[in-house]
Amino acid sequence: MVRVKVVGASGFGGVGIIELVSQHPDAVLTALVEMDDIGSPISKLYPHLAGFCDMPLVAADDPAAQAPADVVFFATPDRVGMKLARGELAKGAKVIDYSGDFRFTTVEAYSDYATRIGKPTEHAAPDLLGKNAYGLAELHRAEISKAEVVGNPGCFACSCILGLAPAAKRRLIKPYSIICDCKTGVSGAGKKANAAFHYPARYEQMNAYKLAGHQHVCEIEHELSTQAGTDVKVTFTGQVVPVCRGILSTLYGDLEAAVTEPELVELYRGFYKDSPFVRVYGSTAAIGTMNVRGTNYCNLTVSVDQRLNRLRIVSHIDNLVKGQAGSALQNMNLMFGLPETAGLNRPGNYP
Repeated sequence: MVRVKVVGASGFGGVGIIELVSQHPDAVLTALVEMDDIGSPISKLYPHLAGFCDMPLVAADDPAAQAPADVVFFATPDRVGMKLARGELAKGAKVIDYSGDFRFTTVEAYSDYATRIGKPTEHAAPDLLGKNAYGLAELHRAEISKAEVVGNPGCFACSCILGLAPAAKRRLIKPYSIICDCKTGVSGAGKKANAAFHYPARYEQMNAYKLAGHQHVCEIEHELSTQAGTDVKVTFTGQVVPVCRGILSTLYGDLEAAVTEPELVELYRGFYKDSPFVRVYGSTAAIGTMNVRGTNYCNLTVSVDQRLNRLRIVSHIDNLVKGQAGSALQNMNLMFGLPETAGLNRPGNYP
């Protein structure tokens, strides 16, 4: 059994991995580490976990937090995982980090990311960069399976990269023409109280945010540039809509040459033929975010605006599963040689 410790256990990302690990056939939780609500069973904070996980939250310096673990999930903000990862590695654990700390494999790429989001540019564990892997399994299975440290992808980035990678790989789209128009549910803002997400402020309210620069743009551009073998830039607009969970990203790019929708669907299905969590549909499919709710699936609607010779992909994910805890568990499976679908192959909730 893979022994699992979760740091930042009571946030949405921590609870998400607890939900998944508690039903995983080959994994067991050993410690839930937090700064608040110490001593409270996680099922007291989240009653739906009663009977599935009733472990207490413990402080980082509690002896219970030092129980042997094979993998540590850092469901924490930027700059936490990079300060603690080396200690966990020294104890023999592997690390999966939810933040931007290990999404880039060079100091230069991390510094560019940190500059864009207004964080300190010095990485606290630069020696681990280059030994880590970017945790989008569909593109980096081989690297993830050998890595000791994995940086989980951002939720928007997961949606956009999966939607655009096949077209970028085949150089079907002009690299400076890409537009990512992305909408997310309110849970993407996390658990912490915020006046902007108070029910009266959010109900029936839709708004764009971080127009000056979103933190996920760096990884989108980096991954698409890697696929295309040339520099790719995107125009990204993130928006919050009054739903709890789900991301819908509508992705556009000017085609280099004429291509039909059936040709594009065939290309996408071929690209993802070995990816159990990506499903490709033509433009007439009646699908939406409800069809991926509670799942690790990414549903892609593929179409071509032939009047303007423009690619259009609509990508649907659950931001808390495929966009966060689901991808993290998928990465754990790869790191420990388990079936990629273990603990994840479920239809979700409808409606």
